[in-house]
Amino acid sequence: MTVPVGLLPHLRRARDHIDRGYREPLDLDGVAAVAGVSKYHFIRCFESTYGETPMRYLTRRRIERAQDLLRGANLTVTEVCMAVGFTSLGSFSAKFTRLVGESPTVYRARWAKAGAPHVPGCWLFMAGVVRNFREGDAGHDR
Repeated sequence: MTVPVGLLPHLRRARDHIDRGYREPLDLDGVAAVAGVSKYHFIRCFESTYGETPMRYLTRRRIERAQDLLRGANLTVTEVCMAVGFTSLGSFSAKFTRLVGESPTVYRARWAKAGAPHVPGCWLFMAGVVRNFREGDAGHDR
């Protein structure tokens, strides 16, 4: 599929929206609205331009951020899961394992052996890098 050149800035705007809001409950209709096109046209054009669907891109960005937190922050896997926008630990662990090739726990343990210092989790919460969560928070991972 050939994407119209005039649509590319709108697709970049939508991709930037995903990058900035990966922690939030993003849905396809909302992200397509940022690009100013229907969600079906958006999916086709986004995938043609970036090589993956918008929701796969969002999932990959969340997993990449989770990898950063698991390597460098003193947070539990559940805290990391919630901090990057997932609401289900099982879904997060399955997607993480599929994309990274090992579970979040194994990944964190492997990096802990390297001996890199961890940023205290309480500092990340206070600085707003990671938001606090409650069991009943609304939202669903996509």
